[in-house]
Amino acid sequence: QVQLEESGGGLVQAGGSLRLSCAASGRTLSGYAMGWFRQAPGKEREFVVAISRIGGITHYSDSVKGRFTISRDIAKNTLYLQMNSLRPEDTAVYYCAAVYTAARTWVGVREVDYDDWGQGTQVTVSS
Repeated sequence: QVQLEESGGGLVQAGGSLRLSCAASGRTLSGYAMGWFRQAPGKEREFVVAISRIGGITHYSDSVKGRFTISRDIAKNTLYLQMNSLRPEDTAVYYCAAVYTAARTWVGVREVDYDDWGQGTQVTVSS
């Protein structure tokens, strides 16, 4: 099991940027496919973006495509989410997730695809 801790959330004006980090401990992320999810107040948690274990295969939700970028630094054992052109509707708690897999290019888009979750970081976008 890997432990995940998100950071980098905060309050930003519409049009601004934030970079979220998800630091892993306990195991190296080189064996994991990973993703970001978010949960807005009163709504269910939803998929944002995912990245494969190897090869940098990514899949973005339509709502963030072209504005958000996922990346990972194996040496730092950290996953990132660069968020640009933020909108009030991006306001949510953002969670990183990981699943240990032998698959090199598989990406998971469902919550049930992942075994390990962080506690979340709040992102608030003001209009």
